[in-house]
Amino acid sequence: MNQLSELQMDFIEFLVSCEVLRFGDFTTKSGRKTPYFVNTGMVRTGSQLECFASFYAQCIATRFSDQFDFIFGPAYKGIPLAAAITTSLAREHGIDCGYCFDRKEIKDHGEGGSLVGYQPQDGDRVLIVEDVTTAGTSIRETVPKLKAAADVQLAGLMISVDRRERGTDDRAALDQLSEEFNMPCTAIVQVQQVLHHLHNREINGKVHIDDELRARMLEYLAEYGPKDHAI
Repeated sequence: MNQLSELQMDFIEFLVSCEVLRFGDFTTKSGRKTPYFVNTGMVRTGSQLECFASFYAQCIATRFSDQFDFIFGPAYKGIPLAAAITTSLAREHGIDCGYCFDRKEIKDHGEGGSLVGYQPQDGDRVLIVEDVTTAGTSIRETVPKLKAAADVQLAGLMISVDRRERGTDDRAALDQLSEEFNMPCTAIVQVQQVLHHLHNREINGKVHIDDELRARMLEYLAEYGPKDHAI
């Protein structure tokens, strides 16, 4: 496993402190029983959102540089995320780009349309930001909306935590999406890095991943992870 950067270690501890990353017994949308869960809806204050977006912005500035024209955040959790990330990119990295998000229902009055904010133009490069991606369903819903608005190019996808679970075949969901849409798909951290960093490490006076939970997580990844997964 590649050594974690300081940013990644700080990000993992931030997720734990905000209870975005939790451990126990949960059921995912796909019905899988999982010993860990990522819920970015637990980012609930201005300072937390500012910090959360700053982590994204640092990774985006490093990994995508100026290879995009606007950021898209799918409704609903992607809406504040896209807005906050673009603010952070402008303030901290001098990258002033557009942002937009979609409505769940198309508005038939006023300005109309399904997209709010920056209106894509033919040839624009769009970077999609999400909280997590398990099977890739939301991305497969998002891309047609963007393509319907304009002939955009897919610059990539950035998420917070890659759960490293299979998508609709034997590959990891992000790997599958990357090949399907011919775009780079990346995460700030992968679940294996989370496990490695938190195992028997005390954060805010508590060990979140002990030997028993580590064993459960490894068992879960062995069952639902891609065939080429490794810890």
